[in-house]
Amino acid sequence: MTALPSPTALPALTLVTGGARSGKSRLAEALARATGLPRRYVATAQALDPEMAARIAHHRAERGAGWQTVEAPLDLGPALADGGGRVTLVDCATLWLTNHLLAGHDLDAETDRLAGKLRAAPGPVIVVTNEVGWGIVPDNALSRQFRDAQGRLNQRLAAEAGLVVAVLSGLPLVLKGRMP
Repeated sequence: MTALPSPTALPALTLVTGGARSGKSRLAEALARATGLPRRYVATAQALDPEMAARIAHHRAERGAGWQTVEAPLDLGPALADGGGRVTLVDCATLWLTNHLLAGHDLDAETDRLAGKLRAAPGPVIVVTNEVGWGIVPDNALSRQFRDAQGRLNQRLAAEAGLVVAVLSGLPLVLKGRMP
C-alpha cells in the first residue's frame, strides 16, 4: 500500500499578492488544497451587475467542489472565527477594502479590526490581495485615497503574515517565509 503524502502546513496567515489576472487566486487555491484540511472560501465580491455576477459564477465553477463558500463583503469576522479545523481563503482584500471605502467607513479602523480578526482565527488563513501601487498616480482624490489605503493594508498584512508570495505572470515569487 502506498503512503499518502502528508498535508502541507501553512503559517497562521499567508498573503498572496500581485496584479490583476496574475494567477493569485489560482495559487491561493492550490495552497489551500495542499493543506489537506477542509476548505472555506470567503468571497468579498458583490454581484452588483450582470458582468460581475458572471465573473463570480465563473470563479465558483473553476474552483470546483470541496469548498464551503461564505459571502462576506464587509464583515469577515464570523467567517474567520468559524475556521477551526479548516483552511480559510479570503478572496480578496482589495474588494473588501473597496466595499468599506464606498460605504464611507474609516479604512484605518477597519484595517485594525481585520488584523485582529486574522490574528484570532483558529485555523490557517490565506488572503489574496492586489498590488495597485505600480501604476501612475491616479488623477482623482477617491482613487488616490483607495490606492494609499490599499498600500497600507497590504503592508500591514505582509508584516503579520508568515508567508508572503507575489504572483507575476502566473509565477510565484516568495517575498517572506518559505513556500510549502
